[in-house]
Amino acid sequence: MSVLDKLVAAVTPMESEEERAQAHRDAQDLAASNPWLDRALRHHEQIGAAFERARHATTEGDATMAVKQLAEVLIAHSVAEEVVLYPALVMEGHKAHATIAYEEQTLVKVQMAELERLAPLSQEWRDKLEHIRGAVMHHIYEEESTWFPEIAREVSETDRVLLDQRFAEEFNRYMGKAA
Repeated sequence: MSVLDKLVAAVTPMESEEERAQAHRDAQDLAASNPWLDRALRHHEQIGAAFERARHATTEGDATMAVKQLAEVLIAHSVAEEVVLYPALVMEGHKAHATIAYEEQTLVKVQMAELERLAPLSQEWRDKLEHIRGAVMHHIYEEESTWFPEIAREVSETDRVLLDQRFAEEFNRYMGKAA
């Protein structure tokens, strides 16, 4: 972890697991009428599970495979958000949130590239993985507690359908699946 990363972590209090869980439950309530949000929440759950597989890997081969699977779902999800959901944030008047979201996701992609260059299961690898996990979990919390509820409450029914269709298309395009 860089000195800057340590400084940011020290002055930015992280939300608790309980706060994250509550934000997820609240977002699930909104997902009933927003299929795109339901899809995003399921991706968030997949990302969390992928981090856990990487964290609990016991062999270098398992760690390498876990990070590869994590990168696949994480990047597919982030690309879909960047192409579909963050523009919706901007169009609904939340440009600052979209700007932060884009920046955070770009930083995570750089960190994931760095992780892939480290020796699996080394202390440096474990530290980098935890740093990325913390950043991603915080990002997910921001999405579920604030950013995505803003979209869900403000877009029209027609836009909800379009957001879901486009979000699925972009995710599936990256994952190599037909929509």
